[in-house]
Amino acid sequence: MRELALHFLDLLRNSVEAGARIVELDVAEETASGLLRFELRDDGRGMDETTLARATDPFFTSRTTRRVGMGLALMRACCERCGGELSVASQPGQGTVVTGHLLVSHLDCPPLGDMGAVAQSMACEADAVEFVYRHRVDRKVFSLDTRRIKAKLGMHTLGAAEVLSWIREHVNEELRRLHRGRRTASGG
Repeated sequence: MRELALHFLDLLRNSVEAGARIVELDVAEETASGLLRFELRDDGRGMDETTLARATDPFFTSRTTRRVGMGLALMRACCERCGGELSVASQPGQGTVVTGHLLVSHLDCPPLGDMGAVAQSMACEADAVEFVYRHRVDRKVFSLDTRRIKAKLGMHTLGAAEVLSWIREHVNEELRRLHRGRRTASGG
């Protein structure tokens, strides 16, 4: 995929498909080490040991609507190609946790991409799934929680065009703020 945001969106969609009610995505960029770490947690159906053992196999899926499942396999390949790794932990009825890291300075590492669009897409699901997104760059942190947005607006859903547009713009502006004045791992 051309950007990490698309990988994250694919994994988040897996959580929605697994019946999650709460999905949390934490992304941490560490300038000194050049690492990007992430953790995605959901409270969905989870996977048994047999399914979990094959979860990153691109030719395996538990879905009946298609015969392959590329999300975890592609993210694992991206992490490994960029000097990192991916792990998945899950239990039936307990949800799933996907953790990984990669070197952002690696030649093959895609850019972070449009995380605002990821948050916007998850906000479209806010009547069924709550989304919490935290992003840290060194010591600076930004977070978005659809529950807080709904409470502030007095809404049960976030599907209004102006709200969705604001979410996308807000997330992308906050990420630009986090990256301002940041030195790269290569010293730039």
